[in-house]
Amino acid sequence: MSHRCFTLAVALTLSLLVARAAPQAVLTDTPQPPQPLATPVPRFPPDPQRIEFEAEDGVKLVGYYYPAAVEPAPVLVLMHWVGGSHCEWVYANLVQWLQNRGLPEGMVANPACEGVDARFTLPLAEYPPLPAGRSFAVFAFDYRGHGESGNAMTGTGRILQGWLEDSIAAVQTARTLPGVDPDRVATIGASIGADGAIDGCGEGCLGALSLSPGSYLGVAYEEAVTTLDRENKPAWCIVSRQDGESFPVCEAASGEHYRKIVYEQNEHGMSFFRPDLVPGTGQNILDFLLSVFGN
Repeated sequence: MSHRCFTLAVALTLSLLVARAAPQAVLTDTPQPPQPLATPVPRFPPDPQRIEFEAEDGVKLVGYYYPAAVEPAPVLVLMHWVGGSHCEWVYANLVQWLQNRGLPEGMVANPACEGVDARFTLPLAEYPPLPAGRSFAVFAFDYRGHGESGNAMTGTGRILQGWLEDSIAAVQTARTLPGVDPDRVATIGASIGADGAIDGCGEGCLGALSLSPGSYLGVAYEEAVTTLDRENKPAWCIVSRQDGESFPVCEAASGEHYRKIVYEQNEHGMSFFRPDLVPGTGQNILDFLLSVFGN
């Protein structure tokens, strides 16, 4: 072999060895940026839905359901005071705040409430922001003899027993509403509704907040608190020290999960929705909700 051919052969061999040793390019698919998740569209609009139901004794009752933005959603059952109606919770903007879906403030949030007078006046309490993404379903109803519900009220004892039955029926009805988690119910009530809130807090109900309870419905408030406490369920009382009926009742109750919030101002029931209380009623309700449903 000539020197020239030998040199060429060596050069070709070396070039092949270098080519084999060089890292080989691997073709891969270009990674795509993550796509944002679509925001779920609520199955139900925020508008109130009229619900008809019955108490155990057959009295026909009416309430309004405000669906949450998420489901299955925890549900709040709101119970008004004597002489009032479900509309007072709308007037106080509690319904709108809990639902957190942009319903307007005041009675215009529910056409059935336009023209209805509330038994407490402006200015009203303000509410703290709800945690991000929070939206509660709300069920606010009329006790018998009030608003749109039937009138079957004969004798004081029968009236009180009837309101107790209404409270129980409202909680159980709320558990059946579409989009609601039947095992995540809580109640809020004022005066007679304060007792209804805790007395009606049965299956599926995780806690009750009472504005000025008075053992009005024939069940001792302290006994109702003890019943919930045994089940590790929060029972909260908001009361004025000057309230001769409600303060002794709240003072007598006790329990590991019981909380009593006492104000020096002379308020009762829905009149706690005023802006100058410290802490505000809105903050108290938020704290209660977090204690019941968690963060």
